[in-house]
Amino acid sequence: MTKDELKHILLDYKKGKLSEEQIIERVRMLDTEPLGFAHIDHHRQIRQGFPEVILCQGKTPSQVVEIAARISKSSGPLLATRATPEQFRAVKKRVRSARFHEAARVITANEPAVDKRSGMILVVSAGTSDIPVAEEAAITARMSGNRVETLFDVGVAGIHRLLSAREKLYNASVIIVVAGMEGALPSVVGGLVDVPVIAVPTSIGYGASFGGIAALLAMLNSCASGITVVNIDNGFGAGYAASLMNKLRRT
Repeated sequence: MTKDELKHILLDYKKGKLSEEQIIERVRMLDTEPLGFAHIDHHRQIRQGFPEVILCQGKTPSQVVEIAARISKSSGPLLATRATPEQFRAVKKRVRSARFHEAARVITANEPAVDKRSGMILVVSAGTSDIPVAEEAAITARMSGNRVETLFDVGVAGIHRLLSAREKLYNASVIIVVAGMEGALPSVVGGLVDVPVIAVPTSIGYGASFGGIAALLAMLNSCASGITVVNIDNGFGAGYAASLMNKLRRT
C-alpha cells in the first residue's frame, strides 16, 4: 500500500464510504505477514517508499513464489534479485505479469510510471562483463520510478569512448559507475561531473583482482571527490541509493 492509497482510504472513511471495520480489514496486514519461513514487511512501502525486495539467492522456488505473490497482491512494485530461471518460471505461474531480466538475474512486476519530476540516473559500465551488475542497478532505479539511461563498455582501456559521451554525463542527476579489474573508471567520472557518483566494484578480473577486492579498495581510495562506494557486485544497493539521492534532488 502506498501513501496515496492510504490517504484515499482515510478520505473515503471521512466521506462515510468506508466503515471502521472495512478500514481495519484493509490495513490489518500493514505490519508483517508471517509465512513460517519469512515475515513479509508490508509496511515498508509506506515507511520507505518502496516495498520489500526479495533476495532470491538461497531461497527455494516455492519460497520465492509465496513471497512474490503476497507482495504483488498488494499492487506494489515487485522486485526480486539474484533470481534463477527456475525461480522465475515458478513465479510466473502465480504472478502473470512477472518479467525476467536474464542478464541482471532480476524478476519484476507492476513497474511504476516514471516520475516526470525526476532527474536522470545514468548507469555506466567499464566493460561488457560488468553489464549484469549494471543492469541490476538500472532496473532497481527504474522500479523506483526514475528516468534511467545506460552507457556501457566505456572503461579506461579506451577512455575516448567515455569522453565522446560526456553530454550524457553532464545531463545526469546521479551517476552509477560499475567496474571490475583495477576499478579506475569511477575516479575518472568523479573528476568530470558535479553530481553524486556511486561506485560499484565487480568481481570481474584476473587472479590479482581477488574477486573484486582490488576494485573495491581502489574505489575506496579514490582521489576524486564525491564518490560513494557500495559492496562488490551490489548493483541493487547502488540503484536504491541513487534513487534516494535523485528523490532528494527533486524535492
